[in-house]
Amino acid sequence: MLNDPTVPAALLRMHFHDCFIRGCDGSVLLNSTGKNKAEKDGPPNISLHAFYVIDHAKKAVEALCPKTSGGPTWDVPKGRKDGRVSKATETRQLPAPTFNISQLQQSFAQRGLSIDDLVALSGGHTLGFAHCSSFQNRIHNFSSKQSVDPTLESSFAASLKSVCPAKNTAKNAGANLDATPTTFDNRYYKLLLQGKSIFSSDQSLINSAKTKALVSKFASSQQEFQKAFVKSMIKMSSISGGQEVRLDCRAVN
Repeated sequence: MLNDPTVPAALLRMHFHDCFIRGCDGSVLLNSTGKNKAEKDGPPNISLHAFYVIDHAKKAVEALCPKTSGGPTWDVPKGRKDGRVSKATETRQLPAPTFNISQLQQSFAQRGLSIDDLVALSGGHTLGFAHCSSFQNRIHNFSSKQSVDPTLESSFAASLKSVCPAKNTAKNAGANLDATPTTFDNRYYKLLLQGKSIFSSDQSLINSAKTKALVSKFASSQQEFQKAFVKSMIKMSSISGGQEVRLDCRAVN
């Protein structure tokens, strides 16, 4: 299982979904209890997986550095504390795949993230898979006049409709986010410019001059994309909100 090629995408998505709620406090790792339905069981997080990777890493850390040994404390620049609160209802705050550019900008700005961060971090969609429910709004009953989103390239739209028919019942039906879903590259941006993006939120990145310019920049240079992505990931990872260091990632101390 540790060689599962879907794990990188899963961990990247988990990190995003954690940081956008109460900061990067590991609240998405907490299990629901009898009195509380936790974030991981909120609608946008039902498909999150690979929690076992975090459990394995935590077990290894605890084996080398069990709990604490007392003494003075000091701030660790790269360290973040874990949160004690995790509510499924708060997952409504996550940016939806149907968001337009204004909604995306507002969502990111509320977390101290810029337009540059928005475009760079959206590149995380170079990895992973999307279920039909995330993009059915673009291929069925798009508007009163058009069934399919006209910004979708026609053959690509047809391929999406073939795997996600109007009355789809296949639970795991969907499409890869780009043609190389297990490779971190800049193909996502190239496909965006070709009208072959999966989500409405992806497509919206070319609806404003500034974001489209960044999309074009990253499409033409994988090096520029990766440099910007690292910078924005570090910035997002600095959103704090925790109070303790958990012994068990899935439960508060």
